[in-house]
Amino acid sequence: MTYPDISLKDAVRAAHWAQLLDPVQLARVEADVFETFVPKGGFVCRKGEPVDNWIGVISGMVKMNNFSASGKAMTFIGVPPGSWFGEGSLLKNEIRKYDTMALRDTRVARLPGATFHWLLETSLPFTRFLLMQLNERLGQFIGMVENERLLDLNTRVARCLASMFNSHLYPGVETLVQLSQEEIGLLSGSSRQRANQALQVLEKKGLLRLDYGGIRVLDLEGLRRYEADDAD
Repeated sequence: MTYPDISLKDAVRAAHWAQLLDPVQLARVEADVFETFVPKGGFVCRKGEPVDNWIGVISGMVKMNNFSASGKAMTFIGVPPGSWFGEGSLLKNEIRKYDTMALRDTRVARLPGATFHWLLETSLPFTRFLLMQLNERLGQFIGMVENERLLDLNTRVARCLASMFNSHLYPGVETLVQLSQEEIGLLSGSSRQRANQALQVLEKKGLLRLDYGGIRVLDLEGLRRYEADDAD
């Protein structure tokens, strides 16, 4: 779900991790966090840059991607509003290993690395949250590798949509997923046209409905279990 008019302060306070902080910790976060705007197609962060903040999506949508030496793009994941990312690189104190780009006009919150590490040292609940975040992220990427190597495109599109429903990584997602068919193609490693064909197959199966403004998921468990057969 997008919240174009939400304030930075309200966006931070709505985050699961912020609700675990005590008043002193939350006050420092609110004093240190800042917002930037990234237009559609712009870079939220670039591969090779120092990692100096933890990033949250206030509104819009971003994708993590990389490019081969020949210029071929590979998209890893999409990150919707309400989600925070980049904790792994901050913890390892390494340069960023991927590009992050805005799929549409996007507002992002940036928590300085020094504040992030201070929270790790002073808040056990925050540390536990990050452990869960890293565990969920690991499971997500293992699933992506499996999907890419073993599944046909119709099933990849189904799993791509189902993966958006992770209450820890993506707490703001509702049944209407506000992704265009072009964005689904980017996230599932296909063209817009091929993604459209896969979505029509899934719609005929009663798993989703193509609505104005996005894709309405009708059967989440069905999407998670879906495997294409010869009839598809």
